[in-house]
Amino acid sequence: MLTTSASGTLPPPYPALLPPTNPKDVAKFFRPIDRRDLLTSLAISIPPFFTSFNLNSPNPLSIPIAEARGLFQMPPVRLSNRYFLVRAGESEFESLGIINTNPVAKTSMDSGLSEKGKKQTVRAALMLKAMGACERNCWIWPSITQRAYQAAEIIAAVNGVSRRCTNNYIVPEYSFLDARGLGAYEGSNLESISKVYESDSLSPNIKPPPIDDGTPNESVADVFVRVTQLMSILETQYSEDTVIIVSPDSDNLTILQAGLVGLDLRRHSDLSFGPGEVRFVDPSSIPTYKQPASAVYKCLNPPSCT
Repeated sequence: MLTTSASGTLPPPYPALLPPTNPKDVAKFFRPIDRRDLLTSLAISIPPFFTSFNLNSPNPLSIPIAEARGLFQMPPVRLSNRYFLVRAGESEFESLGIINTNPVAKTSMDSGLSEKGKKQTVRAALMLKAMGACERNCWIWPSITQRAYQAAEIIAAVNGVSRRCTNNYIVPEYSFLDARGLGAYEGSNLESISKVYESDSLSPNIKPPPIDDGTPNESVADVFVRVTQLMSILETQYSEDTVIIVSPDSDNLTILQAGLVGLDLRRHSDLSFGPGEVRFVDPSSIPTYKQPASAVYKCLNPPSCT
């Protein structure tokens, strides 16, 4: 506790802590702090523990650590894991020729695999086995959508992937792999998807018409954000592993693959996945692109272009 003398003033050295009473010294006492002087004084007073570091480095107080991974970008400079992309087999709704993308019903048995879809998925699982996908173990990341999770269970069974409670290699994904929401096309004939792809070819930002039943109307750019977030998680969580991504629809996978190989997102439908199709992520697998006539033909003397 601080005590004062009989005169009411603090004993030395405390008087130095009090403001000056001489008007000439007041301005000096309350002068603005010079940040450069403050930094200089701090640098001089750095404890010996820190003085062994290079003060001219971008982060002089940091201890050398292993090279950190930055934010995931598309297309990536490199991938830390190897990836297989799998579209689940035909669903019950697809067998009826109906578009079903409302996430409210994604865990319903009606969104599960049809009999044909189960056979397609078995073939996909056998293909993964032939490709050696799980020879050194693998992680299976399916959408929680019924047909995708059923497909993951079939893949695990055929490839001998552990499903024990203490060592389960099936990791359900709850939102990033939802089927692309097609808005007002919900419940329409599957052939209506061609209209969506026509819009996609013009701009990745065009959304399908909205609807008020809770079905999202997602553009290519919207799905791109989701699958990029998924890849960011996978590349951070695993290293030198094999990951099998199981999607309930084609668009998640085509947009993801287009991003990984640096393909124009307007062309994502060129990479279309059929039900039960398996594809290894190969950065060199960009399909041949035929330019439209408008991109090849040049009018050198408008308006006369003969």
